[in-house]
Amino acid sequence: LAGILWKKESSSVAAGAKPSNPLPSDIMTQPPPQPHLTPQFCFSTGSLRDFLRLSRASIDDSITQNLNALVTPARAGFDPTSTAQRTPRAFPRQIDPQACQNFKDKALFPTWHARAEVLHYCGVVATSPDPDDPEALLRQIEEAKDKERVVDERLDPYSARFFPREPRTEQLAMLIRQEKGVENIVRTRTWGMVKQRCGESVDTWEEALESWRRRTGAMGDER
Repeated sequence: LAGILWKKESSSVAAGAKPSNPLPSDIMTQPPPQPHLTPQFCFSTGSLRDFLRLSRASIDDSITQNLNALVTPARAGFDPTSTAQRTPRAFPRQIDPQACQNFKDKALFPTWHARAEVLHYCGVVATSPDPDDPEALLRQIEEAKDKERVVDERLDPYSARFFPREPRTEQLAMLIRQEKGVENIVRTRTWGMVKQRCGESVDTWEEALESWRRRTGAMGDER
């Protein structure tokens, strides 16, 4: 069996066959598609959180692996003289500028932009009237009961306290504020890695993303 395998390997090498190197896009976890933006999606906070989590996991949380996938072996082959002297190991390896640019233009920035679009849209929903709030009637009933309550703080010091049910728009607004804070931290960390591995000259992720938007015509709002 070993002889058969050896013959097969030798014949493939003799025929000039080259092992296929997987493309970075094949190695990289694909980000989730941008969801259809509706108020129902935003108020379904589980779906909103899942989209943001999966999107960050595919690009930002695995940024080291994604950048390592861009490093290709040297095309010049092995140089026997390279073993004549000891050289310090350079790590992490610098990535080809064109490979870095493709990664940023086709993976990193579009993923950031998609998340920004979702957060901006849901932020608008959170500050808009919500006539379809299923708990609106329940809050009105609770408020009416509160007005009828007899408050006597001498008998019960807590009787004056009333905690109204929070509208879902306020809950959504709080979630959006939290997620925007997370987004800033995640992008800052990711851009630091990109600058280190790609030799990027742009200082901040805000400048880099805005430059990409101008080049591609993508509209964005980070407020």
